[in-house]
Amino acid sequence: MKSTEEAVTAEPSKPSGKTLALTVCSAAIGGTFQYGYNISIINAPTSYIQRFINESYTQRFGVGLETPQVTLVWTLIVSAFSLGGLFGALLGGLLAVRFGRKNSLLLNNCFLFVGALFVLTCRFAKSFEMLFFARFLVGMNAGVSMNVQPMYFGESAPKHLRGAVAFSSAVFTAFGIFLGQVVGLTSVLGTEQLWPYLLASNALPGLIQLLTLPWFPESPRYLLIDRGDREACMRALKRFRGGEVPIMEMKEILQEQEQQKSTALNSGTAASAVTPWSLFKNPNLRSQLHMVMVASSAMMLCGNDSIYFYASYIFLQAGIPLEQIQYITIGTGASELTASILSNLLIERVGRKYLLVGGYSLMCCWTIVFTVALNLQSQGVAGMSYLSMACVFAYILSFGLGPAGVTGVLPAEIFDQAARPAAYMVSGSLLWISLFLVGMVFPFIVRSLGNFCFLPFLFVCFLSALFLGLSLPETKGKTLAEITAEFDRKNKVTCHSTNRHF
Repeated sequence: MKSTEEAVTAEPSKPSGKTLALTVCSAAIGGTFQYGYNISIINAPTSYIQRFINESYTQRFGVGLETPQVTLVWTLIVSAFSLGGLFGALLGGLLAVRFGRKNSLLLNNCFLFVGALFVLTCRFAKSFEMLFFARFLVGMNAGVSMNVQPMYFGESAPKHLRGAVAFSSAVFTAFGIFLGQVVGLTSVLGTEQLWPYLLASNALPGLIQLLTLPWFPESPRYLLIDRGDREACMRALKRFRGGEVPIMEMKEILQEQEQQKSTALNSGTAASAVTPWSLFKNPNLRSQLHMVMVASSAMMLCGNDSIYFYASYIFLQAGIPLEQIQYITIGTGASELTASILSNLLIERVGRKYLLVGGYSLMCCWTIVFTVALNLQSQGVAGMSYLSMACVFAYILSFGLGPAGVTGVLPAEIFDQAARPAAYMVSGSLLWISLFLVGMVFPFIVRSLGNFCFLPFLFVCFLSALFLGLSLPETKGKTLAEITAEFDRKNKVTCHSTNRHF
């Protein structure tokens, strides 16, 4: 016992951060990087895959598909990614509790490798249906990683770096989008002969994760609170903190462990057994749940992904040659990557609330300017096409500056260890449902509203900024107990309840 106490330092040490930084890179390259990468790479080979759908159908049935039928099949293949993401989001919380954060990310690569195998063999099998299952499995991989990775980062980082480390999930998502756009160029893998290899290239980051992540520690909080292994927790903290265990941080984790033991004794149920339904029933967690639900839904309903799809049209109207648009479009991915890196540097200085609300507020402004520019452009006003281009980049920059990263940080900071996996299941489900709805509804919005098609996104951004600005407390540099106390006041909890989960 003496050796254990000697390993705990009286003051927080100055960690080298090397192990933590390498862990972040290893987890993210096979995690949220895959979400951005797989959203991006599907755009380049659209015409080639549609041709493959028609040709494979003709070879099997002797008759070709009509254009609307090909479009429908293509839409189902694209939408399978969102559907798989929803299932992955629901599965992610269960995996995180059962296998741990690190092992869940490692197991998650199974979906990726099977999907890559389907893509590589679909032309040989003359089966476009295999593409649907491949995209579904890739979506499951993204759904799990979007939930488990921010949880892993938030539980492994020290308090003063918690936001920056968790925000790195958004940086790697933006990096995935950017790299996917580069790899999808016709001069790289975006050709009719190579498109299966383009879609299967997501297996390489997964392989890198499988070879590197096992060398890094599990989440210290998971080891102590969920598994009750204090020695393993201290070993993990030693590696993450540069060889020493800060006494205040260890004390905070032990305090949360005792709190959950008390919860389990009073409820007669294991503290780790919190389910999404339990969150909805518990009035003590109502405000936290509302914050996460609004932030997760708004992240996709704000229309950032629709801006990506609309960018090609804007660039074409601006007079950019068709063959050059693919290179200009890379700038949209570079914009979000730049904004994410900048926000990662600012989050511990500015705070979560200001980045989140500021991002949505700026998006409101750019949506108004964008709508005006589109209408003036349709009337032949000179220079409006370039203003529209500027708005595309500004909108994406504003999204990357706040909503893209802060949204994933929130559940890790405002829910405790027992409720955190269930909270990520709820937020992840809403995120993927919202992405699916926007993808299905946006073409009809464009057809109905024309140049005013982004006004619904203005409405979403305005309401999100207003609600989060009035309701979300700042969590920068605060312990879970301090954050919980603020939400207790919002939930009108007169004293700290010992039965917070059930």
